[in-house]
Amino acid sequence: MYPIRKSEVLRYLGYRKSMVITKETDALVDECINDLKKVIQPSMTYERFPIVRHDGILDIGGMIIDSKSLSTNLKDCDEVFLFAATAGIGIDRMIHRAELTNVAKAAIYQAAGAEIVECICDDLNDQLAEKVKKEGLRLKPRFSPGYGDTSLELQKDFERLLQMSKIGIHLNESLLMVPSKSVTAFIGITKSKEKQKSGCALCTAKNCTIRREGL
Repeated sequence: MYPIRKSEVLRYLGYRKSMVITKETDALVDECINDLKKVIQPSMTYERFPIVRHDGILDIGGMIIDSKSLSTNLKDCDEVFLFAATAGIGIDRMIHRAELTNVAKAAIYQAAGAEIVECICDDLNDQLAEKVKKEGLRLKPRFSPGYGDTSLELQKDFERLLQMSKIGIHLNESLLMVPSKSVTAFIGITKSKEKQKSGCALCTAKNCTIRREGL
């Protein structure tokens, strides 16, 4: 079972360290986390591709990308992993049921689901890091389509290159993934020993309500 961090669930809910959490809320968060543990169905897939550059344009597996944000993230990288991971459709079902009967539970399921899929991604990330470490290489922070100036349209390429339907991930008309607790990302592979920022430390978004404190 993945180590679901209650502190992260509370952060996704918008709680700050200075806020007082009632015993009732604390107990409800525990209950919701335990509910979701029963329905998690993690699944993931990945492929490794060379990066071809043409005047600032990236070519990854035939995916043509004009993005300064992604180019910066993949600086010093000759290869990249594309990956997709999901926590499964069970979480969505729990959320939809709760939206009809208990709005507080629905919000906690959303937050806990976000933490669960991050744990799944972190686990895969660690596995890939160990894989490339044997080659004297390191990984860059994950970077997902739709972040910065990187088009969400790239989801279609992820779907094609990774055959995401095989692990139960599909795109709707808005290019959002179903199940909703799913993630796609680029992970650059580099020889650089430079320390990498990740997560909130990497993000430049202003006034984010779920930003980790101290960053």
